[in-house]
Amino acid sequence: MASCRRNYRASSKDPSMLSNSGSGVCMMSNAWRDDQHPSFINFISSFLSANSYRLNFLPIAPDFIFNNGGLSVAFVFITNWDCDNASSIFSRIQNLKRQFGHFHVVVTLPTKERNDSFVSSYFKYGMELGRPTFMPVQDLEMGFEKIVKIAHVCGVCKRQDVIPKLKAELVQRMETFLKVVTSIPGIDNHDVNALIHAIGSIEAISKASKGFILENTDLSADKAEMVVRFFKDPKYYLSPKIN
Repeated sequence: MASCRRNYRASSKDPSMLSNSGSGVCMMSNAWRDDQHPSFINFISSFLSANSYRLNFLPIAPDFIFNNGGLSVAFVFITNWDCDNASSIFSRIQNLKRQFGHFHVVVTLPTKERNDSFVSSYFKYGMELGRPTFMPVQDLEMGFEKIVKIAHVCGVCKRQDVIPKLKAELVQRMETFLKVVTSIPGIDNHDVNALIHAIGSIEAISKASKGFILENTDLSADKAEMVVRFFKDPKYYLSPKIN
């Protein structure tokens, strides 16, 4: 059984965090449950009950499937990242990605060392940015709260019929991001993935220093310098470029 480094106690604040949540169903994998500490399962059960979700334990392929508002959303929740098991983890994620239209991965990375290990494996096994979406968190409680929030929002969007619009907007934003960053000479798709995973938005990248880029990505010193010049040197970013 995976170790649980915290005692999950009843929170002093109201555990209900979703307004107008309505009723929903959470299906938890039997296998995933058996790998967790019982106190964490108790926390999950209480948290779901407080947010009007019914919990069922079933032999399902993902770790969780939420049904809210007529929409099913699947999750993998990696509670103990192990780089020695990365191959099977990412192989499983690739298989599940093909089975579920709405699929997310939450991974607990409480230390910089584990985060660095995860990022390295993410690129090693050729994961495609945003397909599926990975969400690193620092602790187990935070991870499960994110899962419930995502499931709830997806259900609300389904009821309001805004998911197609959100998908189109997301695709458009990602295409714009890729066009901007890949227009920097010498920057390839791998570098783009590293920048967005470690730093985030175009605005954040534009404000990052060379040292910060080197510390948080695997870009070379020359590439980090090029990124900084692209956004901060007006003589460079205002000059004509040949595509």
